[in-house]
Amino acid sequence: MTDPSQPSPSGDAPVDTPAGASSASPAAAGKPRRSFFLRHWLFTTLVVLIGLPIAVIVVWSAAALSWSYSDGQRAGYVQKIARKGYVCKTWEGTLYTDIARGFRSDSFTFTVRSDSLARAIEALSGDRVTVQYEQHVGIPTSCLGETEYFVTGVERIPE
Repeated sequence: MTDPSQPSPSGDAPVDTPAGASSASPAAAGKPRRSFFLRHWLFTTLVVLIGLPIAVIVVWSAAALSWSYSDGQRAGYVQKIARKGYVCKTWEGTLYTDIARGFRSDSFTFTVRSDSLARAIEALSGDRVTVQYEQHVGIPTSCLGETEYFVTGVERIPE
């Protein structure tokens, strides 16, 4: 054993330490520090179980609403347009297309995002119109619209 009051063999000056204290750093004396994820396991678990699925749905919804699968137009008579939904109110409408005057062939259900466009369609209800639409497939929730067809414009067809 070496005497702490004697110079060390390397030539350094002696270091005075209080009795019973270690000259090593406090972190080295205790347990090794655990990683962030082990110290905050509950927070990390909640973020992964709740935050990650929400982030995936938000990104998925944004992608589905940004890129359209197809677009086109349909002609016919707007039968109805109404604002629907308990929490998320969306404009939903039905357009009856016709092959020959007076004969309905099929219906085209659509969603309108814009209030001003919905009011314009509502004003043209009963008239023969052409609606321009975009089809967005893969929308994860009906809160953004009950159909995958979103109307982007409307024009009255003169008779």
